[in-house]
Amino acid sequence: MSKSPQKKTWKGKGRGRGGYFKGRPFIFEKKKLDPSVFNESNSSAASTQIFYDRIPYKGWRYYFPEEAYDSNSDIVLHTQAAEYFFDKNKTSINLKELENKRFFNLDIKVLLDDSEFLSRWCTFKDDLVENAEKSISCMSLALHQTVTSILKSEDEAEFPSVKVRFINFESITPIKDIKAGLYGKLISVRGTVIRVSGNKLICVSMGFGCNTCYTTMSIPLKDGVYKMPSGCKADNCRSKSFTPLCSSNLSRTKSYQIMKVQESVADEQSEGGRVPRTIEVDLTDDLVDSCGPGDNVTIVGIVKIRNSEENRKSKSANLFTLYVDAVSVVNSKSGVNSGRQSLCSVEFSIKDYYAIQEIHAEEARFRLLVNSLCPTVYGHEMVKAGLLLALVGGSSANRRADAHVLVVGDPGLGKSHLLHACAQVSPRGVYVCGNTTSSSGLTVTLVKEAGGDFALEAGALVLANHGCCCIDEFDKMTNQHQALLEAMEQQRISVAKGGVVCSLPAHASILAAANPVGGHYNRSKTIAENLKMSAALLSRFDLIFILLDRPDEHLDSMLSEHVMTLHAGLKGKKKLMSVNSMCSSSCAEETDDPKQPLSNRLKLKYGEPVDLVPHSLLRKYIAYVRKYVPNPKLSVEAAKVLQDFYLELRKMQDTTPVTTRQLESMIRLTQARAKLELREEATTDDADDIVQLMRWSMRDVVTGDLDPKLSQNGRGMSQGSKAKRFIGALQKKANFENKDTFTVGEMKELIKSLNLQVQDFYQFISILNVQGFIIKRGSDRYKLLSV
Repeated sequence: MSKSPQKKTWKGKGRGRGGYFKGRPFIFEKKKLDPSVFNESNSSAASTQIFYDRIPYKGWRYYFPEEAYDSNSDIVLHTQAAEYFFDKNKTSINLKELENKRFFNLDIKVLLDDSEFLSRWCTFKDDLVENAEKSISCMSLALHQTVTSILKSEDEAEFPSVKVRFINFESITPIKDIKAGLYGKLISVRGTVIRVSGNKLICVSMGFGCNTCYTTMSIPLKDGVYKMPSGCKADNCRSKSFTPLCSSNLSRTKSYQIMKVQESVADEQSEGGRVPRTIEVDLTDDLVDSCGPGDNVTIVGIVKIRNSEENRKSKSANLFTLYVDAVSVVNSKSGVNSGRQSLCSVEFSIKDYYAIQEIHAEEARFRLLVNSLCPTVYGHEMVKAGLLLALVGGSSANRRADAHVLVVGDPGLGKSHLLHACAQVSPRGVYVCGNTTSSSGLTVTLVKEAGGDFALEAGALVLANHGCCCIDEFDKMTNQHQALLEAMEQQRISVAKGGVVCSLPAHASILAAANPVGGHYNRSKTIAENLKMSAALLSRFDLIFILLDRPDEHLDSMLSEHVMTLHAGLKGKKKLMSVNSMCSSSCAEETDDPKQPLSNRLKLKYGEPVDLVPHSLLRKYIAYVRKYVPNPKLSVEAAKVLQDFYLELRKMQDTTPVTTRQLESMIRLTQARAKLELREEATTDDADDIVQLMRWSMRDVVTGDLDPKLSQNGRGMSQGSKAKRFIGALQKKANFENKDTFTVGEMKELIKSLNLQVQDFYQFISILNVQGFIIKRGSDRYKLLSV
């Protein structure tokens, strides 16, 4: 009896002639191997271990797994030079900290200052840039060898691998200059983190088992790129079929994270009309979770390439994107003054220190700084002073140190110019326009990545962390006002979307400019009615300035000449100054008198030769102040001045409460006034200036008198309040005189006696007539209908 042929199977139906046998399809079934059949004792690693035992460097397998040991190679010579350096500096190595963290920060300047080390490794500076990976591996191997020689224990071979992380790599490369020519080179990048992915694991070496002889081997995966072994390493085995062993001890992984960094462009390097450039940065091991969205970072890393997202799944991918494999990350939070962390992007040279010293030597330095903020806008010295104090901020010891300023006024008064100037001179300024800004673009966006994970992308307020966020056209973003409430008071932004619940820091000063609803400011309405803003949002602003376009012959003459001077240039400026001399000597004397009001002391004398501070230097002066004078204290006398003014406001209030927010605002501004003078203590003069500034911002737009109704309803009486007060007085007059009909003249006298500021009397009476409070009886007589 003949045996039936064994049936062979294969996944899927065959096609063509090879897929059929006598007209019937047959299926071949591929044999799957159980990973348990692979015996790791029968491993090529055993013979490799014998090879490693003959090498004098115990950690050779960690750093050069694919390199053969040669005592005359450059790798060994460079490692010996690095080993000499670490032997000489053994006292700076903390063994316990090194074993726990497994990295060692090494300042490149220390290596470059060591002449003996450079004599042993002559090409160190070039090798560090051109062949960074091998140079870092040599330094790490030398450090590992030094540590094992210090321990001198039986387990010295099992000491974990450590990595040297270079810091203070001086040549900062702009993100726009990172191109293909820098591939494989060590660079230093500075920018702002705008997105951080979740923590993942990346495989750095994978174990494989031969399907023929069951030998196991470990293959290093450079940059996490998966690859199969080229052939079996066992003797007399030429198999090229392998099974990956993910659960094997031969497979090793490490923590991995991707973040996106956006360029931080200073005012002298600004390029308008383009999207800010970004680059991805890979973080591994201890660098994971070292920074978050909105942080200013300085990254030292190696430029590498990966397949782009579009061609990542294609076998013939030929489109790549550049990224930076981070060697070290220095976060601004780890600085000495972590309370004011916006300073890592500002570097000070010797010339800068001398220039700051010259500014501090000026007698009227506050007036100089205020007038240097925005020279193109004439006047508005008090508004400029408030904006400058907000840029500096107060003490960040316990409560928020950032002040918020709102500038409201008629169009064409230079509000946008002031905000642009503030964004330029701030060490970390972000300028946005309200009519093109969304809530997520202002705060935080939750982005879903390709793998399904969520990442946080920073908005304008997070990017302006420890700086200022200038919002123009503030009245056009009514839907986004609620998103600012938490950021302005608690100075953080909470996120609860897609299962992600977290909060990001937003320690930023908000400087906003807004136009009234009707185009021009209506003096008979409050700020809330002119801007259609909630009382909760208005109460969070420390200072609210109202700019009105009032006809003034002297001011208009000076303003027109200022504009002509800007367009005439330097020669025209000298000519105009020589022709017109409108400023009297008495005005000059008043400006120099310290007893004069602050508004007079801040004004420049006409024709006065003043060397204004350029924006680049003013930016560094503000950064210097924030860095070296972080927490000024209030003197007892200054605190008494602020307390007396606060109690005065409490006594003058009607129905609108004056809360402690006004007192905290005055404390912040007083501390900022002392910081501008580089003083550690705020004096009585500082407090007096802030009281005058607060009085000026609280004054009534019509009478010029102090109006404490600021916090919620703004200043001035609303139309409804005036009507209610007038009808009440008219009712009393009707009861007293026992009549209900009044002439126009009587009602005018009543309004005058009540001191109601009504711009158009007949429009006011017409509104009361339409609303049904009074009814017209004849040409100039009205009857009161209310009971």
